[in-house]
Amino acid sequence: MTVTLRHVPQLAPEVATFKDAMRRLVGGVSVITAGTGESRTGLTVTSANSLSVDPPTMLVCVNRIASAWLVIRREGHFCVNILDARHRHIADRFTGRDGVKGADRYEGARWRQFSTGAFGLEDALAVIDCAVEEILERHSHGIIIGAVQAIHIGAGGEALVYGHGRYRTLSLD
Repeated sequence: MTVTLRHVPQLAPEVATFKDAMRRLVGGVSVITAGTGESRTGLTVTSANSLSVDPPTMLVCVNRIASAWLVIRREGHFCVNILDARHRHIADRFTGRDGVKGADRYEGARWRQFSTGAFGLEDALAVIDCAVEEILERHSHGIIIGAVQAIHIGAGGEALVYGHGRYRTLSLD
């Protein structure tokens, strides 16, 4: 059952103020990967979460202008690569700020192809391979619900997190 509540605020908050508030929300850093061959791409997010454990389901939010958006829609798969603190360079590379695009973002790391066709980082804290179950388009983003197909638990001990405009580490011990 879907319930839609309609509440229109009288005065919407300023975008800059909203961005400043969200920078204070610390989140785990993941790289979302999708595609095969030269159509591989991906992006760095702090918006990957479990939606359900029974059945295992993930939720990711992707800006619809991101290159990965069209690939995820077309291929119907994605991997959530939960990054260790030593993967800061991978997180940076998948932001696209340095101009590296598409399959070139995968260079300099070891990847393996999972059952959906998406690629996962071999030494990530964890890789969660998902088949797209549903996509909801809202405003600038797509809310992608993925049915978990495979999980790889890696070694590592410090999670890469992002908050207040910079990377930090969090010990998992």
